[in-house]
Amino acid sequence: MNMTVVTLDGASTAVPSAAVDGLRAAMRGTLFDASTSGYDLARRIWNGNIDRRPALIARCAGVADVQRAVVFAHEHALSLSVRGGGHGAPGYAVNDGGMVLDLSLMKGIRVDPASRTARAQGGALWCDFDDETQAFGLATTGGTVSNTGIGGLTLGGGLGWLHGLHGLTVDNLLSVDLVTADGTFLTAKADQHPDLFWALRGGGGNFGVAVSFEYRLHPVDQVIGGMLLYPLARGRDVLQYYRDACGELPDEAGLAAGCITAPDGTPMVALLPGYNGPLDEGAAMVQRIHRALGAPAADMTGPMSYGARQSLLDEPNAVHGLHRYWRSAYSQRLTDTFIDVVVESAGSFGSPMDAFLLFYLNGAATRVAPDATAFAARKPQWDFDAIGCWQNAAESRERIDWVRKVWARVEPELEGTVYLNHVSLDDPPEIVRASFGANYPRLQRIKGQYDPDNLFRQNANILPA
Repeated sequence: MNMTVVTLDGASTAVPSAAVDGLRAAMRGTLFDASTSGYDLARRIWNGNIDRRPALIARCAGVADVQRAVVFAHEHALSLSVRGGGHGAPGYAVNDGGMVLDLSLMKGIRVDPASRTARAQGGALWCDFDDETQAFGLATTGGTVSNTGIGGLTLGGGLGWLHGLHGLTVDNLLSVDLVTADGTFLTAKADQHPDLFWALRGGGGNFGVAVSFEYRLHPVDQVIGGMLLYPLARGRDVLQYYRDACGELPDEAGLAAGCITAPDGTPMVALLPGYNGPLDEGAAMVQRIHRALGAPAADMTGPMSYGARQSLLDEPNAVHGLHRYWRSAYSQRLTDTFIDVVVESAGSFGSPMDAFLLFYLNGAATRVAPDATAFAARKPQWDFDAIGCWQNAAESRERIDWVRKVWARVEPELEGTVYLNHVSLDDPPEIVRASFGANYPRLQRIKGQYDPDNLFRQNANILPA
């Protein structure tokens, strides 16, 4: 008896039930299909607006399971998605009719405080990682939302609260254990498969399944973090100040901004200052903002643990199952026109969870050569995110249309490149290629060596050369 599997490319293939049964028997983890208890929960990811039905979900218990699942998908020409944290807005972690390789059971983390390094399995989240490293007063750059998966964020580059002082996540990556498209296990590092290691530092999930990562750690204890809120009517002044202040930030400092809503749903403008250094210097940074802008409507800044700062944006960004639609792009300038459109559009938020966010790439992250790693965006610039977030599925068309209309107004003021961890399904392949810049041809050659059939294509895809 055969089971028909429809791939995302529109083709179909018949997989013998005996082969599926054989994979299920061989795995230490669980192989779900539509008849398996727990299948509907297993196929759900962070973005509730993604509703896809894979034929098989291989929840792997270890590297051997990963190898078996990859070989099975390759042999049977199944569309393959890799799920770490499942946090990406486009929903690459799940597909219709193919296989999902689920790493969520693989969360092992070992910290070596003497060498200031840590190794973590590919299913770990940043909150898991930070909990272990902060026990020793250590951390590495790890995103801005605590339940992001370490795998996707690392492979896409890794902007975070520490990148000004310590560089991107990939700048702290020491090695990657990888299962390639033919099921081979290998370790990539500076002196072992160096081309592949270069590609893994920003090239996304194009080259295999990253089953574990080794990171360099840094002493990180109390930091200054938090949020300053201002009335939307002051939005133009606040964001102009923000634009000008970013260019003067020392490496220890970070400054994010955006439009969000107060707990009662009122649109507000927010500044998120941070300082990864002496607390008195961080407090002085906040006081400079006060002197420049006057008293905010609310000041929630102060000393806090790094882990607490990592969770500042968790509501609603760490909540699984909410409906989301994102558009994002880089910009080296924030024009007055852009600022005016953002502030005006915030007045039409349709949900208390909508947001416009700006993250500034500065410091150590910008002093690495664009061709030193696959991550090419090595100049001071902003990552802008227009985020629609809502609870009721019936509102999806209206909320997505709203974000698209806002995007049509701001897009002319932005670059034609994107932080690949924030890519949208609406972004054409040309934007992905442009975002890799001059690194793209080299990435294509490495892709052709390790994944010539493009098995790993559910991502910001690189076509093999």
